[in-house]
Amino acid sequence: MSGYPRVRVAALLRRGDAVLLLRQEKHGQAYWLLPGGGVEEGETLERALRRELLEECDIEDVQLEGPIAIAESISPPDLRPRKHVIHVIFHAVAGDSVFEQVTSSDDTVRGHRLLHPGEIGGISVHPPIQRFIERWRPGDPFVHLGELWAR
Repeated sequence: MSGYPRVRVAALLRRGDAVLLLRQEKHGQAYWLLPGGGVEEGETLERALRRELLEECDIEDVQLEGPIAIAESISPPDLRPRKHVIHVIFHAVAGDSVFEQVTSSDDTVRGHRLLHPGEIGGISVHPPIQRFIERWRPGDPFVHLGELWAR
């Protein structure tokens, strides 16, 4: 593997039953993911997530709960360079007005969208946690989603 595992924090942020997802493009490939990003040296998980929400969504006023889930993305042995990402997912709560002004200063973010449960299963989500996103509700126990990789 190239280096050590990378820790990524993410927010499951809902408006009603819809979940905020970001459309990202890297290396000519488009996919959707929960807002969040990498934890920098010396940052707590919560501080990193607040910074990423500000950078990727311009969201500042948010309450964080959790973490609510963890997943690992470990690339197949034939993929070079190897990748290992530990995803730590929090539940985030924000007022309705936050969703009307979502914007990004991150060059890889190509859009934001509130997606309803019936829409999530038909899109490419990284890591592939569509079922978790569709089914998780406040009060559910913490869950380890296991090792997941999306090509």
